[in-house]
Amino acid sequence: MKQKITLKKIAKEFGVSISTVSKALKDSHEISLEVKERIQAFAKYYHYKPNSLALNLRNQKTKTIGVIIPEIVHHFFTKVITGIEKLANDKGYNVMICLSNESYEKEVLNLEMLANGVVDGIIVSVAKETEEKDDYRHFHELINNGIPLVMFDRVVDQMNCNKVIADDKGGAFLATEQLFKNGCNRIALITTPDYVTVGHERKEGYIKALNDNNMVINEDHIIEVDEKLPIEEQLSVLFQGNSTPDGIFAVNEIYAATAMKVARNFGYHVPDDIEVIGFTDGLISEFTTPSLTTVAQHGRTMGQKALELLLDEIDSQDAQYQYKTHLIQTDLKIRNSTKKVQFQN
Repeated sequence: MKQKITLKKIAKEFGVSISTVSKALKDSHEISLEVKERIQAFAKYYHYKPNSLALNLRNQKTKTIGVIIPEIVHHFFTKVITGIEKLANDKGYNVMICLSNESYEKEVLNLEMLANGVVDGIIVSVAKETEEKDDYRHFHELINNGIPLVMFDRVVDQMNCNKVIADDKGGAFLATEQLFKNGCNRIALITTPDYVTVGHERKEGYIKALNDNNMVINEDHIIEVDEKLPIEEQLSVLFQGNSTPDGIFAVNEIYAATAMKVARNFGYHVPDDIEVIGFTDGLISEFTTPSLTTVAQHGRTMGQKALELLLDEIDSQDAQYQYKTHLIQTDLKIRNSTKKVQFQN
């Protein structure tokens, strides 16, 4: 009895991509005659029958959008999905959500599955491991195969596709400037490694605010968190020397909430001794004690805009279609982790 065959197995047999196999089986002119005949003969021998959803025939839409996010429990990504879902429903589209779990390999597998004619286009926020590897061949192949792609939040600058980003640098500048206006002059930064694009941009905003206010950058006050290690231990160094910060800007709300916890463990009070501002206005920010002042990046708006751009590309008949990068403005939401000084725009 012949084994059950799939596109993935055929692709592995011939050392090509799944999309190449799909095109060969559809007799695409983009695939050489020799390769087409070999793949078609192999598929016929094993009685391969494609899933109806995976046919992706010319001029036929699945009316389904694929979304790949790094994690599902993050409040920001939940808001993005809400924005995508709302507009998709209004436009008569379904949404298929996949998780990369910050894994390069999982991201590649998700992309291969979605590119197999299951969806009309894909929206993705790049996994941290992909950014660390600096390997984006799977996205280049997707674009080269003509599949519409929108990147959001974590994007790859050199990728030729539509993008939606928050004003990470501007938001970080607002936060650091707020701490300075509140009287803080030893402002620490808790950030990600530089290969994480959003962390890098937020670090740039922090540095710009310090430079604009003629403040010395203290490298001991910049903590790049390694999430493979206990975060609390890494943040403890801020409170153990002779130059404890009086203000902290963290590039996400988890780092900010953890910093407040560690500060309390060392006997400091927030905001009386140390003021703290985070980034991403989620449930953690609202329900920490004290509640967290944070930069709001408007995930729902980002999701809606990402889908708008994707549908625009899907519907476009323009061979010279121009890709766009849309910037979502950020703003500061004042809560109780900073002193009651009104922010001036």
